[in-house]
Amino acid sequence: MSSELPQLTASDFASDQDVRWCPGCGDYSILAQMKKMLPTLGLPRENIVFISGIGCSSRFPYYVNTYGMHSIHGRAPAFATGLKSCRDDLQVWVITGDGDALSIGGNHFMHAIRRNIDIKIVMFNNRIYGLTKGQYSPTSPIHKITKSSPLGSIDRPLNPLSVAIGCEASFVARSIDVNIKHLGDMLHRAAMHKGTAFIEVYQNCNIFNDGAWDYATDRQTKQENTLQLEHGKPLIFGKNRDKGIRLNGTVPEIVELGKGVSEDDLLFHDERAEEPTLAYLLSRFRHPEFPEPIGVFRDVQREIYDQELRRQIEDSRKKRGTGDFDKLFQTGDTWTVGSSA
Repeated sequence: MSSELPQLTASDFASDQDVRWCPGCGDYSILAQMKKMLPTLGLPRENIVFISGIGCSSRFPYYVNTYGMHSIHGRAPAFATGLKSCRDDLQVWVITGDGDALSIGGNHFMHAIRRNIDIKIVMFNNRIYGLTKGQYSPTSPIHKITKSSPLGSIDRPLNPLSVAIGCEASFVARSIDVNIKHLGDMLHRAAMHKGTAFIEVYQNCNIFNDGAWDYATDRQTKQENTLQLEHGKPLIFGKNRDKGIRLNGTVPEIVELGKGVSEDDLLFHDERAEEPTLAYLLSRFRHPEFPEPIGVFRDVQREIYDQELRRQIEDSRKKRGTGDFDKLFQTGDTWTVGSSA
């Protein structure tokens, strides 16, 4: 009998649960591209785990025919860290939203990234709290009027990619829910990366924040407002690919090609640069001043937390032998608690 795994398809990764998102939600696209991508990994379904927190995106584990856990608000990276530290054979994904990851979960998000544990974090960013019906989130633009900010938000929004790169993330990417081929490619790149892979997905909430990303998705405007990153290629964008970005000293500026400016004058993308300065600079490009980059911002290799942890345990066993919990429990000062007379 052949020991090879049967060839799985996208339908093999579809669970028997009814998908309960609002009609037209961008979550459907992310789910579809994930199910298409997973068979390309050649992994059995029992070796893949999806862990989520709380929010619309966090229903994701129910809809994928793998192991999964719907955990508590903001703590999915902590659950994922524990699981991956114990089970190296599993590929562990964290599915989260901008509120779940960056508000109550900000601490766990930050430390999972800086540790570089081998998990994949996909953050659905719709710039709103959708599950709780339309309050402003950590990524909502300033002055955004919502149910919880009726006079306009006065909080400055967080930039998820800047936070991740500031924490020395080893893999950072961005995609858009409706850009399905690009999204599938980014998910595959993340799956192949060793270490924490973080992907921000611009996702439309058509009920509570419809059109938040129109400038990046509308056919008439997206080519002027987005910049597709390619390793080793100059930063060129525009409907006619006649615009580029160069550095004027340390300040980026938009220039027109062919008017005394050639491609060689432009800034070239290097996703493998050990120094994260360029990746961070790109993460600061915001509409309408600059086109917003999509693609891989950074992909470098660093020490992997779970591997280092297992190495420490193995080294300790070689030096001290296998531990004995009962012996450890009885070591040192102990007390007996009895009833008083």
